[in-house]
Amino acid sequence: MTLSVQFLTMLSMIGMGSLFGASLDTYQRFLKRPVRKSWVVFINDILFWLLQGLAIFYILFLVNEGELRFYIFLALLCGFAAYQALMKNIYLKLLEIVISTIISIYYFIVKVIRLLIIRPVQFFFTTLIGLLVLVGKLLLLLIKWTSNVLMFILKVLLSPVRWIFRLLIRILPAPFKKSVDKFYDKLKGYFQKGKEYVKKLAEKWKKKE
Repeated sequence: MTLSVQFLTMLSMIGMGSLFGASLDTYQRFLKRPVRKSWVVFINDILFWLLQGLAIFYILFLVNEGELRFYIFLALLCGFAAYQALMKNIYLKLLEIVISTIISIYYFIVKVIRLLIIRPVQFFFTTLIGLLVLVGKLLLLLIKWTSNVLMFILKVLLSPVRWIFRLLIRILPAPFKKSVDKFYDKLKGYFQKGKEYVKKLAEKWKKKE
């Protein structure tokens, strides 16, 4: 290797040593070892060290085509020591600021989504359901009122017929009178069943509301 390549290799490895220190602190910050299970920590540690090794070798391959020298390990150690002595406290403060900023932005976005999307949608569906319930109640009241009016009209219209019918029954012979009474009872039963069916429908409608 030429001197320029060796010098560039030294600088790259010092930088990678410092980057490794920052990556290690970031990894420790997010891993939270005390609250993690041992097997989770073990797997994460293996993956972390593999990724760091691959990253260092990749940079080394770009700089000097992957040639290993003893001073490369010294350069990595110097970079890591420089980070620990000069940049660790600053980096940790910046890391906390970045994390806090990201969390604040996340909560802000959540609030904006709730305010502009979720709440209007909830209000729309609540209003729609309220209107449907109101319309259903009005329709039910209209049906009841209409049925009462129709029943009253039918009673008024049929009262002369009933009077004439009763008068005719008194005049008719006894056998024919019995047949007419049976037919009248059947009609009365059908009318009563229809009335009960309408009441059941009205009760079901109320339960759905």
